[in-house]
Amino acid sequence: MSSVVSKPFQPLSAEFAQNPHSYYAELRDRDGLTYYEDFDVWLASRFDDVSEIVMHKKMVRSLEHVASVEKIAEQKRAGNWHDMPHHSRFVQFSLLDSDGPVHDRLRKQVFKLFTPVMVNKLREDIQAYVDTLFDDLADRQEIDFIEDLAAHVPGHIIGRVLGVPDEDCPQLRIWSENIVQFFDIDRSDERKVLAESNTTEFYQYLLELKAKREAAPQDDLLSLMIEAEKQGHMNHDEFFSTAMLILMAGHGSTIDVLGSGMHTLLKFPSEMQRLRDDPSLMKTAVQEMFRYESPLPFFHRYCTEDVEICGQTFPRGTKFGVLYGSANRDPKQFPDADRFDVGRSPNWHIAFGRGAHFCLGNHLARLDMDIIFSTLLRRYQSVELAENDVKYKRGLSVRGPKALKIRLSSA
Repeated sequence: MSSVVSKPFQPLSAEFAQNPHSYYAELRDRDGLTYYEDFDVWLASRFDDVSEIVMHKKMVRSLEHVASVEKIAEQKRAGNWHDMPHHSRFVQFSLLDSDGPVHDRLRKQVFKLFTPVMVNKLREDIQAYVDTLFDDLADRQEIDFIEDLAAHVPGHIIGRVLGVPDEDCPQLRIWSENIVQFFDIDRSDERKVLAESNTTEFYQYLLELKAKREAAPQDDLLSLMIEAEKQGHMNHDEFFSTAMLILMAGHGSTIDVLGSGMHTLLKFPSEMQRLRDDPSLMKTAVQEMFRYESPLPFFHRYCTEDVEICGQTFPRGTKFGVLYGSANRDPKQFPDADRFDVGRSPNWHIAFGRGAHFCLGNHLARLDMDIIFSTLLRRYQSVELAENDVKYKRGLSVRGPKALKIRLSSA
């Protein structure tokens, strides 16, 4: 049995941004999936439904598997995705939005540098960089946790993995945010121009950096990818699309979950104290941060043939919206789901996705968070919220505070 939303579902509204979970709860209480007409998508909000869709063998991310070239062009025009030459080549196509053999081939070229063993080799470098950031903040009693701390770490570290000079990392964050913003529901002409122009600048930068690595290879992912291209494992466009994706994925979502994780700790001071008393809980605490406020709360799938799923039959080409942010608060899967518990175990959340598209950078993101929060609690005896009204970003595909002012008192 299907449902239609009874109250306005407005994912671009300020109300949704501040508390999407009341909307998610309403969706979970309905029978079947919910059709969201404005986005022409069937929303899956319960954990079991989301899991069933993302693990189904007839589900894909790319529209090319279910529609003709003409139909895709028509849908691009309808969604204002057209007339974006560089965005189309390097962003609209990517490892993230490919399937089957193409996805497997590209993922294989970069996977080896994101295994737990390889990521853990970065621990000392990340710790040293985080210590430097905290040293620079030592004289300040109030900071914006996002801009002064969180925003500096993920992109800087993923930049080092790829082979980007440290001094260029701040610019990469700007390009990444301006490109990624066009993936949400609001695709105005103004946002379109911003996304395309920044993609072009990003491409030109990477062209120059690639030329330098070809002349003088180093022990980094860019040099590894150059060798993969020479061996025919990826072509020109795939090379730059993959490089952009790695850099963009290494920025926004980790910054967002750092911000929401800090805000959540401040809202649950007894859980913050548990972490102080028992630092060994940090790994489960980080997992709980991803569950409690999933930084990428919405993804999509298309079915490549008629499917019977989630108790209903859907025709080939149906678009499904999987709400990770809702699934991770499903009380049927997580006891006392709206409570933040730094020791929650088991915690089989779905914030990193499932199956073939399981997040490649999940180990690195968790290590960044482990080091940042462990260092913060070790260095400061008291951490308090310094503002009454924390504003969250608007959108269905993003979850994180715009800013987070906190007061610090040294240990």
